[in-house]
Amino acid sequence: MKNYNNFYNSSDSNREQEREQGKVQPFKSEVEKRDTLVGFLNEDIGTGDITSDILIPEETISKGTIVCKNGGRSIIVSGLSEAKIIFDICGCEATLLVDDGAKIAKGIDVLIVEGSSRSILKGERTALNLLMRMSGISTRTNQFIEKLGELSKTVRISSTRKTDPGLRYFDKRAVVIGGGISHRVRLDQLILIKDNHIAIVGSVKKAIEKARSVYGNKRKIECEVIDFNGIVEAIESGADIVMLDNFKPEEVKESLDRIRKLGLRNKIIIEISGGINLDNIYDYAIAKPDVISIGSLTHSVQSIDFSLEIPG
Repeated sequence: MKNYNNFYNSSDSNREQEREQGKVQPFKSEVEKRDTLVGFLNEDIGTGDITSDILIPEETISKGTIVCKNGGRSIIVSGLSEAKIIFDICGCEATLLVDDGAKIAKGIDVLIVEGSSRSILKGERTALNLLMRMSGISTRTNQFIEKLGELSKTVRISSTRKTDPGLRYFDKRAVVIGGGISHRVRLDQLILIKDNHIAIVGSVKKAIEKARSVYGNKRKIECEVIDFNGIVEAIESGADIVMLDNFKPEEVKESLDRIRKLGLRNKIIIEISGGINLDNIYDYAIAKPDVISIGSLTHSVQSIDFSLEIPG
């Protein structure tokens, strides 16, 4: 199977060697990631938890358990390592009972946290929010992959940049944990020529040739197209990846059949995007594109319900 994550990243990226297949690494270090989580905590805590500080003596120690409350479907948990770091920042000791990526069900305990009662409560909401969101993303990603069946061995499910500001790393990491791939994390990793670029520059050919004249082979070039003529123009102009945007399933199949007959299929990675959901993804996948990118994985998240329970 092609290593699409490395393919989507620039060949001269300073972090290229840090990226294994499925790895998302926009942070320069774990310290930078930790600092981001500190910022999330500060956003929630402000100058202090005035309720807990009034009601709970400073020396009080507690032990709590995070439990899955969602029912009715299998859940792919993710965000546990982030929750552990958050509680660690608060001065508590957290122990994971399952690993990120585990398939769980309602009633399963996933983490135990011990320490100052005040500190546990300071970290509670931030830890749960990330855990709930990331698990929702991982679970939805896995649902798409399961819909593909055997086709998932060759057709990859990818995220997009349709993430909430500040959460891109965590959203994309959740997609990877669910079995998908990241695509580009930032604008500097891949030249992706979209409809507005083409409208301004004048044509697919002009846009690709201009990009290649500046970057040569130092950046991969992907081009979004809206019809079969655009596919051929993009391939013949030297694109590395062609994105078929808002094609119907039958249009994808017809287009891929035609470029195979032209002997062009092996020269290009084909990505499809736009209007893809759980009901129609198999219809797209049977045409055997390389990648299916789905914005709803991260822009329409259905969080998984977890709660922190501290016995009285």
